Amino acid sequence: MGANMARRLSDAGYNVTAVYDLDPAKSASLGNELGCEAATTPARVAELCTTIFTVISDDAGMRLIYAPGRVDSLLPHASGRLFINCATLSPQIHVEVEVLIEQHGGKSLEACMASSIPQARDGTLYLMCGGQPDVFDAAKSLLKSLSASLCYIGGAGEAAKVKALVNMVMNINTAGLAEGLGLGAALGLDLTMLREVFGQTGAASRVLETDGEDMQHRAHDCYFSTTHAAKDSGIALALGQSVGLPLPLAEATLEQYRRLVAIGKGDLDKSAIAELTFIDRMGH
Repeated sequence: MGANMARRLSDAGYNVTAVYDLDPAKSASLGNELGCEAATTPARVAELCTTIFTVISDDAGMRLIYAPGRVDSLLPHASGRLFINCATLSPQIHVEVEVLIEQHGGKSLEACMASSIPQARDGTLYLMCGGQPDVFDAAKSLLKSLSASLCYIGGAGEAAKVKALVNMVMNINTAGLAEGLGLGAALGLDLTMLREVFGQTGAASRVLETDGEDMQHRAHDCYFSTTHAAKDSGIALALGQSVGLPLPLAEATLEQYRRLVAIGKGDLDKSAIAELTFIDRMGH
């Protein structure tokens, strides 16, 4: 996602000064493609750039790159910078990071992404934004270059709450579609026909459009990994627990994604949840 956002910003005329990835080969390849520095630390990106986008897998990674006292932290170069995080993380981490950045003279914004890799490349993401209103207003033009639509949700952490709910419902829908197609296969139904019927009835969903064919053909090239699906369902469940609200469907979906990760399918696309119906039916 981050690489394709960088490509999109470069195409839109922005000066992409530096890129960083945990995999140095990926940084080098993208840096060569865009004609910019392949930074060896996050700190180097913040040193060179006035606006820094981060796409970090989880809360632990986010805390690491903003850890006070670390030589490779973003914080020593935070003064006068804007940091925009686009990953799905817990609401609390956005609050923590905003405090740290402001203490070091910078500003932060969350721009939680919906859609996937093609939309990142084309600049047609749907972005749910959170942070100080004036910071959002100042960044709006830049964010419009990445998105087809922007939605300002509220203060730090508020957009992350909405994104967690979006992914929770998406994951539940994905699990439901997988079971529907799995049962159809077990009954000997033609799955192409079944997908067409689903699409014209109450079984229709965005997930059917994006994942249905892949489930049918068991093609799970990764656009959104099962590991990330499990992480995001876990964030939503934690939010439910914080307000004393049980979420049985989200909990069942999380258990399914955790099963996928446990059997070594964590790097496959979330559509691979369809594999569980096959595994269960075949008894292995």
